Amino acid sequence: MIAATKKIAGGLVATALVLGVAGCTASEPAKSPPAGGPNARKGAAEAPGSVNRPIGDGSTVYTGPQPNVVKPQKLKPGEKPPQFVVFSWDGAGEDSQKLFSHFREVGKKYNARMTYFLSGVYMLPEEKRFLYTAPQHSPGRSDIGFGDLQGIKDTATQVRAAWLEGNEIGTHFNGHFCGPDGGVGTWSVDEWKSEINQAKSFVKNWKTNAGLKQEEGLPFDYDKELVGARTPCLEGQKNFMLAAKGMGFRYDSSGISKQIWPKKTDGLWDVPLQLVPMPGRAFDTLSMDYNYMVNQSGTTSQGDPSQHTYWGDQMRDGLRQAFDRVYQGNRAPLIIGNHFESWNGGTYMRAVEESIKGMCTQKEVRCVPFRELVDWLDAQDPKALEWMRTLDVGEAPKEGWTKFLTAGPPAPPAAPAGVKPADGSGDEG
Repeated sequence: MIAATKKIAGGLVATALVLGVAGCTASEPAKSPPAGGPNARKGAAEAPGSVNRPIGDGSTVYTGPQPNVVKPQKLKPGEKPPQFVVFSWDGAGEDSQKLFSHFREVGKKYNARMTYFLSGVYMLPEEKRFLYTAPQHSPGRSDIGFGDLQGIKDTATQVRAAWLEGNEIGTHFNGHFCGPDGGVGTWSVDEWKSEINQAKSFVKNWKTNAGLKQEEGLPFDYDKELVGARTPCLEGQKNFMLAAKGMGFRYDSSGISKQIWPKKTDGLWDVPLQLVPMPGRAFDTLSMDYNYMVNQSGTTSQGDPSQHTYWGDQMRDGLRQAFDRVYQGNRAPLIIGNHFESWNGGTYMRAVEESIKGMCTQKEVRCVPFRELVDWLDAQDPKALEWMRTLDVGEAPKEGWTKFLTAGPPAPPAAPAGVKPADGSGDEG
């Protein structure tokens, strides 16, 4: 299991809206499904079975293109966009609760592929903790502890199988430091680069660091596969993005937004968590289990047991309301964040599982990882995406999607005769 020193690292709590987010986080290696097998999706890219090129010490192995991934297609003129839903997991790791392996099975059952933001220190054993030096902290410090040998082996098993099933392995970085005293929100661009490189290193060298050289490697080149992240407590996004855009990253999910279509910031897709309903309350909260919890039981994760069922239902129903208003409205992707934690009796894990079942089985819904979402966004006409961004939360095109997307944004008014256009183009007179 993950070392017992792991703990919740909470964030700031506002009266009406929780903005802080915690970063958290099988004995026989699971046999991955063959490319093109029962878990393959239509249009999926299949990994050649003959490719098996170890990288470095063999902790990672290039095995070819990821299987079970749907290639993006550009919308046809006037075509209604699909409803994307992204379920993501901060600090993904397999401990004694076995939640990583459980939700892999849930995903396969309900056709949901997800993003797992792996914490690098979960692949680093406690006795090697001094290999990690967090920015502004002494060597060997981590607010979520480190791995132990069984936890590292189990996490590697789940990461390996998850990737082969078409899920994404992102990063939640390492020590999960929050707040003003050396937290990630205080880090410079260069400090973020150090943190990113260390997170990669712990995944690329886990077999050597843990003395598990006989274990099977992870089936991907992490330098190429790692394209996205969520920062601890949603802090430090600006400098992280400045660092990440030159390091192979394509998106970030550390922001906060209402339920509208995402946009690019500094060359990266900004795909934030969203403000979603809190049923029975007069405010929205963030689309994450931790934020529902803090609005329900405050600073404790072990609140009144008599309220556990109600609290889980409240989260499930809030997420369903959020889903319904985009599914029937502007079709903006729904972004949901979670942790492999049994807070308040595991009620949020139940809520997430019921949400996956209720959403991912609907017509025209695609439950996909962030990577596949941004692949699709990149394949679209940027002007069409910007036009869809004009639709507000829950707002469907008044005259239908076909007319809305075919018409496109209105042309800018013509400049009066003799007046130079604002962009400086046109005749000089």
